[in-house]
Amino acid sequence: MASGSSTSLRALLLLGGALALSGCNATDLPGFLSGGGGETTPAAEATRSVERDVEAPEVFQVADSGLWDGRPSLGGVWVAHPSVTDPERVIIRNTSNGQFVIGVVYRPERVTPGPKFQVSSDAAAALEMLAGQPAELNVTALRREETPEPVEAPAAEAVAAGSVATSTLDPIAAASEALDAAQSAPAMSAAAVTPPAAAPAPAPAAAPVQSSTLDKPYVQIGIFSVESNARSTADTLRNAGMVPSVKEGKLSGKAFWRVVVGPAATAAERTALLEKINGLGFTDAYAVTN
Repeated sequence: MASGSSTSLRALLLLGGALALSGCNATDLPGFLSGGGGETTPAAEATRSVERDVEAPEVFQVADSGLWDGRPSLGGVWVAHPSVTDPERVIIRNTSNGQFVIGVVYRPERVTPGPKFQVSSDAAAALEMLAGQPAELNVTALRREETPEPVEAPAAEAVAAGSVATSTLDPIAAASEALDAAQSAPAMSAAAVTPPAAAPAPAPAAAPVQSSTLDKPYVQIGIFSVESNARSTADTLRNAGMVPSVKEGKLSGKAFWRVVVGPAATAAERTALLEKINGLGFTDAYAVTN
């Protein structure tokens, strides 16, 4: 009798499973299995801001003769001109031979007779100027300009509609297999179930680093056309107890290296840095934004 009841129950379950499977249609399937009709949305085009140097003649531009007196100088690539009010990052061109270099223009400590531009030894080397021989220079201020640059977003690996292979199932066979699997599976004891291990406690968040509120928290020591000169200057500052950074830049295919110290958190700290740097002989150092 028990065998007959089991057979009847099995028949009823098979019939119910067949009806349930045959009643399913495409609208009842999960979204990733339902076919066609969907539209793919193209990935949004991403952009990023890229800083680049542009000439700013409205800030400073002077064409005048310049002279290197033949003596070595500190501070990298620079020129000095009496019309300057504040130090500016500039492009310096030697119009007689077409050479150019990125540097800084300062106001000279004292005005000397002769050519208006005083030229540092590093600038003279980059511009191929000879000691004691004047050259015509064109000096133009530079400014950082942010320009949007498209970034190719990686294509999302999505399953295209209709790409999932499907086949028609025999509802009786499917229901029979499911019932056989359920009856043959061993019972799982409660003791066999292992509770998941507790997640480790999150590490305490690091204290936020105090950022500087100064508009110009860094002190720039100089701009160099030769990387080894920039590294050597940075070593001098490091040996004096400061933490310098060497920042590489490029303009019109030419690389240059800036040496800066900072950021200073307060104006008093920045002043102390400047005094210490000046004491090492870098008297043309000045505050910059970054």
